[in-house]
Amino acid sequence: MFASAIIILGLSILGLAAPQPFPQPEKRARAQLITHCTVPKTAALTFDDGPYWYSYDASKILVANNATGTFFFNGNNYGCIYSADNVKRVKYVYDHGHQVASHTWGHKNLATLSWDKIHDEMWKVELALQRITGAYPAFMRPPYGSYNNLVLDASGARGQSVVTWDFDSGDSVGASVAQQKTNYNNLVNRRPNTILALNHEVYSSTVFQTLPYAIGKLKGAGYRLVTLAECLGKPAYQSVRAPEARTSAWKC
Repeated sequence: MFASAIIILGLSILGLAAPQPFPQPEKRARAQLITHCTVPKTAALTFDDGPYWYSYDASKILVANNATGTFFFNGNNYGCIYSADNVKRVKYVYDHGHQVASHTWGHKNLATLSWDKIHDEMWKVELALQRITGAYPAFMRPPYGSYNNLVLDASGARGQSVVTWDFDSGDSVGASVAQQKTNYNNLVNRRPNTILALNHEVYSSTVFQTLPYAIGKLKGAGYRLVTLAECLGKPAYQSVRAPEARTSAWKC
């Protein structure tokens, strides 16, 4: 205790700040919260909760329509991201020009977690995406769209922006395909300058029925269907390197 006091006194004399306990969440830069696109006449179709069976199909439908999407992947939600099939799905989506981003590891409500547990949910999926694709994501979508200042601080510490949406297709809350199409119709009729749309790739009806319809409506209304990064004019990743070879550490 006496030694610590001497150190602090010495630093004060030298005009230096005393050391602070680590970490101090309230001292960290808070993440930017993104709720909408900013580049005029762009629409970002985003897909949560994968990788899943329909990742390939969603990608193919987008590419066939000269569109790109953004896939917010979990690490261990509908299945382990490190399974052989899911690794192939993630790589396929990334290699076909879509953006991959974090939806955290286990799809937990981040606003109910401690600082350490929030970071645990974040870094594990970031590590998986970097191992599989080589890309370190610049964006994180909190499950359920639930966040608080601690979540924003943790994301800021990790160099990420937090993303929600300004349009929800309704697929995850039980909306029928007909209702989802109506939701897209109503959206287009409002003619917003930009669109940041929430969908979920884990429903076959979303991918095979709603998605083609939404693409047609949005393109017909003059929107460019781009990734989240493109609709913001920002980089999709904090860094990009070569993907890694599978090791025994690739497990959930």
